[in-house]
Amino acid sequence: MAKKKSEDLNEEIIENIVAEEDTTTSSLKTNKEPQKRWYVVHTYSGHENKVKVNLEKRIEYLGLGEKIFRVEVPQKTVTQVKQGKRTEKEEKIFPGYVLVEMIMDDDSWYAVRHTQGVTKFVGSTKRPIPAKDSEIKRIIHRGQSSAPKIELDVKVGDKVRIISGPFAEFIGDITEVYPDKAKLRATVSIFGRETPVELEYKQIQKV
Repeated sequence: MAKKKSEDLNEEIIENIVAEEDTTTSSLKTNKEPQKRWYVVHTYSGHENKVKVNLEKRIEYLGLGEKIFRVEVPQKTVTQVKQGKRTEKEEKIFPGYVLVEMIMDDDSWYAVRHTQGVTKFVGSTKRPIPAKDSEIKRIIHRGQSSAPKIELDVKVGDKVRIISGPFAEFIGDITEVYPDKAKLRATVSIFGRETPVELEYKQIQKV
């Protein structure tokens, strides 16, 4: 259920990213050269990176480098801490979506739409609608500059063993967690007295 709600939220956000009016295709009516714009493509879940690779291969094979310029899968770094060990992984900001910077015409549309894993362009059912440039820049900047998100396998109320530092081998009860600082606060019994201590994630193991 939580995954479904997350997918629905992502879909709502993505729908708001596309422009209300397709100024690129409307410019064709005045015989102006179409401009390159960003478009949002929906993919099968978990196939985002495959779509990126497949599309880049098609661009090269079909010689469309002057019409399709960039293919992006916005991601952010997530740090996981388990048993005191830190690992990093890349997490997609909008699972199920890929960003494509392109000049829209029949050839480029066909190349993107018929790439394996692509289900549709986001926007009107009749024609693709470009995304708002300001929103695309914000999404890409968010992936490049945001501080790593930290996930911990413990929570307030859990018991942990301190494995390093002056309180090594003590057992503590977590009272507060600070993901943005990779720290937590716990109480340990020292000489029969409950004492609050601040610890780094790497200093503890879940009991």
